[in-house]
Amino acid sequence: MNVLKVPKHAIGIFILPALLLYICIVFVPILYSFYVGTLDWNGYGVSKFVGFDNYHKLLFDDPYFWPAVRRTFLYAAASMIEIPFCLMMAVLLNRYVRKANTLVSIYFTPVILSVVIIGQLWKTIYNPTSMGGMLNQALISVGLESWAHTWLAEPKIAIYCIYFVSLWQYFGYHLLIQFTGVQNIPSEIYEAAKIDGAEGFKADRYITFPMIVPIFKISLVLAFIGSLQSFDMVWVMTGGGPAHATDVLATYMYTQSFNSQEFGYGSALASLLVVLCLVFTVVINTVMNRIDKRFS
Repeated sequence: MNVLKVPKHAIGIFILPALLLYICIVFVPILYSFYVGTLDWNGYGVSKFVGFDNYHKLLFDDPYFWPAVRRTFLYAAASMIEIPFCLMMAVLLNRYVRKANTLVSIYFTPVILSVVIIGQLWKTIYNPTSMGGMLNQALISVGLESWAHTWLAEPKIAIYCIYFVSLWQYFGYHLLIQFTGVQNIPSEIYEAAKIDGAEGFKADRYITFPMIVPIFKISLVLAFIGSLQSFDMVWVMTGGGPAHATDVLATYMYTQSFNSQEFGYGSALASLLVVLCLVFTVVINTVMNRIDKRFS
């Protein structure tokens, strides 16, 4: 077979336009955000350079920042914990369910719906009994009146209600990724393992799980980064309230930038969010690569 040899400078010439576009769209805004984070600026008036004062205030003087960080990481942790369940479900569907593709498509349906539709739907479900809330009415109908709450108005439980809705919506998304990965494992490997006495969970342990690690890693990264950037579901359902009880980093950044008109402070929040995404992406990739090498 003839191999086409292309000079390196020719490859560079073809890559350069896309690279420049990527730099302009991704890296330039990130660097500009870091710069704006050093300003005292309301977004349209005269700005004043304050150095790292915004970052210092963010880390040491803001009573809402660290609670928002904690909620964001709880959001991310819950999203990542969901992935093993999706993998188990994918394995069971692939093994025991005929026409599993149809069932996976049904699970995927909430993903294609607008977040606004999902948020409004679940706000109606979480409504107080006096407003016809479906969840409270169901609890009362089975004699569990004491379990009824004003779900999105109670600071201690509102954020967990949002977590549940987000996990419900994206369960089908990660299930589809895992299911596709499981289906792509050659059946000949399982047949050979069956001859050697490995089937069922034993085959999953030594064949399915090791071979699905790269796909598993993709789901973990997508779930974690998506959770760190979560904004729309929280904003639609509670707007960060009551009293900042459901604020995550993205909603708090929006509130500070546009509602409070502290654009420099909001940019400092955005810069920190970018750093967190980069750091934890590297960490997840490193851990999963080690796991992949261990099983390979």
